[in-house]
Amino acid sequence: MQDFSPRSGPDGPAGPSGPPGQSGEPRPSEAARFSGALVFVLVVVVAHAVGTAFGGWAVLDENYSKREHGQDLIMPMGLAWFVALFCWGLAALQVACAVLAGRRRPWIRVVLAACLTFVACSMFLAFIGSLASGAPSPAVLLVFCIDGAALWVVLGRTARRWFSVRGPAPTSPRG
Repeated sequence: MQDFSPRSGPDGPAGPSGPPGQSGEPRPSEAARFSGALVFVLVVVVAHAVGTAFGGWAVLDENYSKREHGQDLIMPMGLAWFVALFCWGLAALQVACAVLAGRRRPWIRVVLAACLTFVACSMFLAFIGSLASGAPSPAVLLVFCIDGAALWVVLGRTARRWFSVRGPAPTSPRG
């Protein structure tokens, strides 16, 4: 009778390539878990989604408030609605990618990378704007650095490995 403990494989003790996990292939329990770096990325993406959704609402609210008080609008109402809808769509896409990340599809990694690139560029421009106004914002610089780190993870080996493997097959029988 063969021993199939973690120290042995079907080809005998330690198998041809050693115990699982030492040959480069993840153990089954490790393969189904998010790494800490991917959890960090998903938290950053969801935080940006909440901020983006709130920002879309804030643009509309400020425009309506200025119109009620007879002041000049920050932008024409049509453009304010476009900005708000764009923000809400981007936020919905980010949340959807964070929720679907467990399915391990490569397109989710691409969308996460595109969203993080867009947000990181926005933070960079916000920091440059704060420098140009004479009041550099360390908070914006910190958020830019966090976005850069999250983008580094999404474009790196950890995310590539996670999103290139199919998720577990559904266990319900077809009927």
